[in-house]
Amino acid sequence: MEMQRKRGSGNQTGGEKTKAPVPRLRPAERRAQILARATDYFAEYGLSAQTRAIADACGVAQRLLYRYFPSKAALMAAVYDDAILSPFKAVWLAQLKDRSLPMNERLVHFYSDYFSVVLTRKWLRLFMHASLSEVGMAPDYINAIIKQMLLVIAEETAAEQKVQLPDDADHVLEIGWILHGAVSHFAIRRHLYKASQTLPDHEVTLLHIRSFLSGFAAACEAARDVGASSERREIFSPVS
Repeated sequence: MEMQRKRGSGNQTGGEKTKAPVPRLRPAERRAQILARATDYFAEYGLSAQTRAIADACGVAQRLLYRYFPSKAALMAAVYDDAILSPFKAVWLAQLKDRSLPMNERLVHFYSDYFSVVLTRKWLRLFMHASLSEVGMAPDYINAIIKQMLLVIAEETAAEQKVQLPDDADHVLEIGWILHGAVSHFAIRRHLYKASQTLPDHEVTLLHIRSFLSGFAAACEAARDVGASSERREIFSPVS
């Protein structure tokens, strides 16, 4: 009996089993784990939390958080690179320029992929929180990615339809926003508002693409007219 008690007491203290040691992660794995948990936290609760709350959400001590990210700004930069910027595939721009395919097909392939890869619930929540905060994530993403993409879409559509684009780049961007804004807001309605749940994603995306292509020439003409009207108002406005 005494020997049995001794054998049984090796893994018990006060009738409770001792916890197994937590496996140590390699530095790169630990950093990735912290980054993923911090991204989830920011997406759900916003970007205003202090580093102590962020460390708690990541399940690590604050000093360990600082070992991998020496400041909140460094953590936010990593979140931007990993969670907002990196999902965009550089190959998408090349595919949008592939004139061996009709523009309708190029846009369908692109926005089907973009909707499922980028416009997810977590990405949208993170981007919305970033838009409401003072950090530069949202403007940086628009300047680095979206503007280039919109120009490609407008230029390639104009080339296929043999339509003259407005001379002003800002008007060209707004024409691109007609489509991109529609698809993005559809994702917001579906993932954040919990609305527009009836129709399949591809049907709604296809509807916006066909509407954009069918009205593209009219949009370019309207943009040129608006630009010309603004120039005339500037010319004839009285000088104070």
